[in-house]
Amino acid sequence: MSTLSISQETLRKLQLKELESLVYFDEFCKKHDLTYFLLGGCVIGAIRHNGFIPWDDDIDVMMPRRDYERMLKLWKKHESNERFLMLKTDGEVFTGNCFATLVDTSATMVKENQKDIDVPHGIVTDVFPLDGCPDGRLQRYLQYYHAMMYSLYMTEVVPTKHGSLVKFFSSILLKLVPSRERRTKIWKKHERKMTRYSFNTHEKSTELCAGPHYMRNEYPQKAFADVVYHEFEGLQMPIPKGYDVYLKTAFGNYMELPPKEAQVPHHDLVELDLEKPCR
Repeated sequence: MSTLSISQETLRKLQLKELESLVYFDEFCKKHDLTYFLLGGCVIGAIRHNGFIPWDDDIDVMMPRRDYERMLKLWKKHESNERFLMLKTDGEVFTGNCFATLVDTSATMVKENQKDIDVPHGIVTDVFPLDGCPDGRLQRYLQYYHAMMYSLYMTEVVPTKHGSLVKFFSSILLKLVPSRERRTKIWKKHERKMTRYSFNTHEKSTELCAGPHYMRNEYPQKAFADVVYHEFEGLQMPIPKGYDVYLKTAFGNYMELPPKEAQVPHHDLVELDLEKPCR
């Protein structure tokens, strides 16, 4: 399958469809007293555009680890709406992601990197945990190592954009453990070790499930100590109180628009039908 070229009109319809998932997730979190924030480009969009970045094609949110784990348990126990599914790789489901995803099954969207994975291919909202970051340099290095191993064995994807050595050794490590059952045991072990540092008791926080680049980022914990609400597509949505230091650490001068050639959707899609349920 070749990747799709999406018109601005279709992109806007996709954004508004994604907004329905965000509203649903927001209501769930309020009902169960769960803390979450908009993440990454959505925070930039809220601050710079009062909504989506015009060329953005997805919604990402993040939650302190404790709220993230509670959310997964509460969703499994209480949520019964068949339109919205919360998926995370475990012994029964494989998503190809190392974080949770909220899937709106009322539409169909197939990403190029997931086209061969047997999951409901709906409109996806990515839900990332936010973890504590140890103070010691060695402990931080080990946390990064565990996060890399967790990501490798959970997603079963060899990193290709982080140097030839990383690509080579990652490929070898996967080949040495061909069994998914065994891989699951390995990533669960690394998950326990990388998340041992509480978000609430350390001075810094980090994103361990957002890829090798963002795993390196260290944010002052106080940046996420509280929620403030900001306009996002006519709604009031939560962003970190310390959004400025968070965005500058992650993106630099976030108020400056990227070059025109970079103002494009960043996900490669092979199928998109906003009227066709994926089930």
